[in-house]
Amino acid sequence: MSKRKISPVSFTPHKRGPGQHDENEDEEGESQLCPQVQSVGEVLSDAGIVESITLKNFMCHSFLGPINFGSNINFVVGRNGSGKSAILTALIVSLGGNVQATSRGTSLKGFVKIGESSANVSITLRNRGKDSYKPELYGPAIIVDLRLTHDGVRTYKLKSKCGQIISTKKEELTSILDNFNIQVNNPMSVLNQEMSKNFLQSKGEGDKYRFFMKATQLEQMREDFIHIKTTKHITEDKVGQHSEYLKELKRKYLEREDRYKNLSSIDEMHTKLEELQKQMAWALVIEMEKALEPMKEKLHANKQSTAKYDEKVEEWKNKVKEAEKKCNQIQEQLEGITQQVQELQPKCAELKAEAQNHNTLLKSSEVTVHRCQVSLRDLEKDKAQLSSRINDLQLSINQATGSARQAKDESMQRIQCQLEDLNHQMSTLGQQINQYQHASSRAKEEHGTIRKDYDILKRSMDANSRNLRIMEGSRSNRLRRFGEHMPALLDAIQDAHKRGQFKHKPRGPLGYLIKLKDPEQALAVEVCLQSLLHTFTCDNYDDEKVLKGLMAKIMASGRRPPIITSTFLTKVHDTRKRALNHPDYQSVLQTLEMEDTVVANCLIDQRGIENILLIKNRAEACRVMMSGHPPPNCYQAFSKDGDQIFTNRCYASEQTRANCLSGDVEEDIRHLQRELETQQAQALGLQQQMRKLDEDFKQNEKLEKGAHMEMKIANDSATKHRLELSDLQNLEEPQLEDLKPLEEDLKEIVEKILTNSRKCEEARARTSELKENYDRAEREYKQHKERVNTIVEEADVIKEELTKVDEDVMKCKHHKKYYDDKRSVHLQSIQELEATLQSKEQELQANISKAREIWPERLEVERTARSLDTEISRLKVKISTQQEQEGDRGEIIREYRDALAKYKNTAQQMKNLNMFIKSLDRVMNQRLKVFADLRRFLSARCKYFFNSMLAQRGYKGNMIFDHKNETLTISVQPGRGSESDSINMRSLSGGERSFSTVSFVLSLWATTEAPFRALDEFDVYMDMVNRRISLDMILHVAEGQRNRQFIFLTPLSMSSLPETERITILRLNDPQRGQENQDEDQS
Repeated sequence: MSKRKISPVSFTPHKRGPGQHDENEDEEGESQLCPQVQSVGEVLSDAGIVESITLKNFMCHSFLGPINFGSNINFVVGRNGSGKSAILTALIVSLGGNVQATSRGTSLKGFVKIGESSANVSITLRNRGKDSYKPELYGPAIIVDLRLTHDGVRTYKLKSKCGQIISTKKEELTSILDNFNIQVNNPMSVLNQEMSKNFLQSKGEGDKYRFFMKATQLEQMREDFIHIKTTKHITEDKVGQHSEYLKELKRKYLEREDRYKNLSSIDEMHTKLEELQKQMAWALVIEMEKALEPMKEKLHANKQSTAKYDEKVEEWKNKVKEAEKKCNQIQEQLEGITQQVQELQPKCAELKAEAQNHNTLLKSSEVTVHRCQVSLRDLEKDKAQLSSRINDLQLSINQATGSARQAKDESMQRIQCQLEDLNHQMSTLGQQINQYQHASSRAKEEHGTIRKDYDILKRSMDANSRNLRIMEGSRSNRLRRFGEHMPALLDAIQDAHKRGQFKHKPRGPLGYLIKLKDPEQALAVEVCLQSLLHTFTCDNYDDEKVLKGLMAKIMASGRRPPIITSTFLTKVHDTRKRALNHPDYQSVLQTLEMEDTVVANCLIDQRGIENILLIKNRAEACRVMMSGHPPPNCYQAFSKDGDQIFTNRCYASEQTRANCLSGDVEEDIRHLQRELETQQAQALGLQQQMRKLDEDFKQNEKLEKGAHMEMKIANDSATKHRLELSDLQNLEEPQLEDLKPLEEDLKEIVEKILTNSRKCEEARARTSELKENYDRAEREYKQHKERVNTIVEEADVIKEELTKVDEDVMKCKHHKKYYDDKRSVHLQSIQELEATLQSKEQELQANISKAREIWPERLEVERTARSLDTEISRLKVKISTQQEQEGDRGEIIREYRDALAKYKNTAQQMKNLNMFIKSLDRVMNQRLKVFADLRRFLSARCKYFFNSMLAQRGYKGNMIFDHKNETLTISVQPGRGSESDSINMRSLSGGERSFSTVSFVLSLWATTEAPFRALDEFDVYMDMVNRRISLDMILHVAEGQRNRQFIFLTPLSMSSLPETERITILRLNDPQRGQENQDEDQS
């Protein structure tokens, strides 16, 4: 036996098989084609065969290859899991085949090795001979690099022999495959083990026929014929439709031709219209130039009159300066006079004080004189009375007797007894009056105390009644806790905000916009915030004014909520530095939940809630605040009962329950009802006590009044008796020695009269002297005052003159301002006139440019623009009327030309289509006849080769083609029995079925063309005899097609093959432990 060629496969990248180049050499020769290296005994084949294939991260293989194939027969031998099926699958996928053709999955991403992001396949196709594809670009080989991502994306790189990238487009790969006639989806090019195992056993007769048609490419030809036939029918339908359309086009074309011939009169009118439009353009220019002349004259006159305004302004400016100068002079004169008055004023005040001092001394002296005179009169009266008394006593002594003294004693004794009785009665009445007064006072005090208690209780009852109504109303609306008008007020605020009356919507009541984290602190927070709970806040004073108007409208009577105006901020104040931070207790700010930053900022600004501590127990609050070391940044605290504790004092709360912030409405209502009932009972008791005290007070007042009447009567009687007793006592007999003291008193009075007379004379003299001094000082003061008044009068005259001069200054300034304003208006009118003139000139230049665009040479037109416009309008109406009858000229010409071109084009297209349909019918009839002959020939050739292949084993078979019903019936007689014992392929043994499969495949190979063929595990189910015969048949067929490449994949040994240079055996390395199972699982 001759030697055979066996090439083991290497998995190291630095080794290469025959005809393969190193990667570094490819990089160095990127710009030039590399010469082909051919192994000994290798047969030169046509383009399209596979020279090598390399796999990376494909299926379960990290790296496989490079695998170098021979030019003719190649056997890839290896155990299951070594990569045979991976090579075949990579060949299909890398050459554009679909996933279904591989029988290895449903998606491309399944071919990427688990744990890797992508897979790569590189295939080298031979590109030599007459069928080579762009050899000037690719050289003697084409390298197809495929990259698959884990997302199932497939990308290509098409390289030359030396590795230069030529293209990355799938269309270029399709062109290469079409050029080489490579059909990886055709089972006769690549037949995997699943299809070779099942296509004869499991497929029906129709499926076998379609398999035959697809393998021989007759199916593709038939589909092309069907598509051509369908296209021909569609074209015939369109031709039929366009025949009617062509008639319509011809009719329209003839109509447009008639209208086109009737355009001569319209041309003349258009010529005249153009002439009139030229005249109109230049007529407008001429009229505008005439209109500019008056404006230029007016501008010139205004500029000349500017000097008059300048003269007037200068004249009044000088007058203002003169008046101001005169005013300054008078002002200086007035200041001089004022200085004189200020200098004389202290002297005047001094003289006035001196005159007043003299007047005071004079008044004092006159009082002394008056007192002396009064004293003298009193002494004279005493002297006269004393003289009369002395005379009366002397007369009494002479007339007194003994009987008068006895009667006097009896009367005095009787009166004394009566006085004692009256004194005892008055003492008793005084005690009674004191008792009545004390009882009345005590009743009055008790009544006042009870009245105060009743008033306090009444106010509390009114407040509780009001709160009860509010609480009952707040069952459905919590807003009513803040007042029964509050819901209506908020609705009015919302409506006003929608109408845009507020710049920023007011917030309030503030108590409605806060929530408590701890409901037990409700009373403490309510006592702390007090009126702020009912307060509204506005961003600006305009909003406050609108809000007050709404309150006045809704709350016509009663107390209105307070309003705080402060700019709204979008962020809450940063209180971290100044706020208290106690480890055990919270501040008011920390215990409140406030969604609105405006509300939080308002409470921080107005109440400082970040510095107020909340401690539930009052004793604990006192200990924390009054221990001498209060918490930092804290100045007061509140207990849960509302008690207020400072660092040095504390106050008990008068409020016992929270009205606005309480959470349980029903409990609050029940509590208020019970409290109101208790207060009503207390009020009834207090009313009864006040009525009893009123009755007692009135009774005591009545008794006191009666006692006072009795006291008055007794007092009058006692007074009368005391006078009688006094008179009787005064009637005692005078003694003679009683006259001596009286005479001595009279002498003393006479001496006093003489002394007072001297003093009175001296006082009169002193008064006369003081009177002269006072008159002199008063004259000096009046003279000085008169001088000051004279100067003041002069100042008044100057002031009046200054006022008049001021008026003159104001008048001059007014006139100056008047002429300044008139001059400014005049200059502004000049500027406006200049701007208008400039605008008109620009407009004139624009019209001149437009007129030159219409007609470049200036036309001197005598007609007015109005008359030209009238004639143009009339002519346009005439043209329009005729165009309405005939149509627009340009439109008519365009429509005529369009209709003519459209008709000619459509007629030509119809003619071409009819010619094409006739030619297509002729060609199709010829090709259908050729298709039928080719199908019959290929069927007979396939049947002949199938029987020939079976005969080598001693089998007989039959293939029945029914082209009408598109069925293929295959039967095989294994060589035993009569000819009538032919059986279906499904009833054959495994080896017989595999041999029959190989025979059928070889018969199809004989009828089809492809640069390479691949067959997977063709002999796996054959016995040794069938395998040997099958191999001989395959080698025989391959020997007859030395210009084609054959790739056979088998797990069995190929040691029985003859040794020849045309056969290449590629032995794959055994798989690693567990890889075989992974390959089967991935398959």
